[in-house]
Amino acid sequence: MEALGRELSALLRAGDLLVLTGPLGAGKTTLTRGLGAGLEVRGQVASPTFVLARTHPTASGVPLVHVDAYRLSSEAELDDLDLDYEGSIVVVEWGAGLLDGASDSWLDVVIDRPTGARADEAPGDPADLADPPDEPRRVAITPHGPRWAGVALPTG
Repeated sequence: MEALGRELSALLRAGDLLVLTGPLGAGKTTLTRGLGAGLEVRGQVASPTFVLARTHPTASGVPLVHVDAYRLSSEAELDDLDLDYEGSIVVVEWGAGLLDGASDSWLDVVIDRPTGARADEAPGDPADLADPPDEPRRVAITPHGPRWAGVALPTG
């Protein structure tokens, strides 16, 4: 996931919006950490779960804004964060359905992580969640809007 984030970071510029969707542990923050590494952010990229949004200065001067919308219940609550969509690269975890009108172009990044259940275990067995194997993720990146027309995106 981190390598995919690094690869994707080379395509990003001010005004870009990414919406990350996937279950807990899918790799949303790890992907964002890779974006941060590729953009040369100062400091560590960590989940903004309790602060909702973190702004990371980058070497290029275009900040990476990392948002965790898990605790938000409406577009209005996200709007209250007063994010700089035009002057930043904005990554929103758990943002599906909360960003209508935020931008005319964005990337939907959907991450699927297999549970790794063995044949002798029932699906959803707590043993799967206690120590899940590090299995490859399936990532679907769907571009929306004119910004991404003709841009070759990495495949996950």
